[in-house]
Amino acid sequence: MQVLVVGANGQVGRLLMQQLLAAGDSPVAGLRPTEDGEEWLDQGLTVRKMDLLAKPEQLASAIMGMDAVIFAAGSGGQTKADMTLLIDLDGAVKTMQAAEIAGASRFLMISMLFAEDRNRWADPLKPLYVAKFYADNWLVRQTHLDYTIVQPGALSFHAGTGLIKSDPLAVGSVPRADLAAFLVAALHAPQTIGKTIPLLSGDQSITQVIDQL
Repeated sequence: MQVLVVGANGQVGRLLMQQLLAAGDSPVAGLRPTEDGEEWLDQGLTVRKMDLLAKPEQLASAIMGMDAVIFAAGSGGQTKADMTLLIDLDGAVKTMQAAEIAGASRFLMISMLFAEDRNRWADPLKPLYVAKFYADNWLVRQTHLDYTIVQPGALSFHAGTGLIKSDPLAVGSVPRADLAAFLVAALHAPQTIGKTIPLLSGDQSITQVIDQL
């Protein structure tokens, strides 16, 4: 499957590229115009430059020929609220619109745990919660994409264990490697389409959790 990873040079994006390749997919690195793609080109992979501040019609050219899109981009912790809204909200929505223009029907979105519940939003991250809340809602209500929204808990740098749980009432964390592994598995699991899935470290395998959806 041809899969565009938007934000391929990010912490989760890099893991996604590696794990998609290991799974037999054909990952394509979606990078900002100013980013270096040599790491992926050296592996014989395709790089497509994407300016998330551009219009959907321009972004669609980077998505042409793709079977699926995984949105793993973000403005980063060093930016202010304006860029959070422009990238994590509007950039995500424009990527969804671009995917529909390009005919890439499968769309996986990395959200945040409790993004849909304003009562659970932590003050320092409120702009990001706002962005995820509205981007997720656009994906569900305003597109015809075959979407999967994954809502991870706090992301850690611990080694992946492959053991997770999906509990909408629980709190906790999950290694970035396990988030990436779950997304790759979900990509190929039709039962994840149309689902919003909380994700935390737990005691079940990824296959078990997906089979229970």
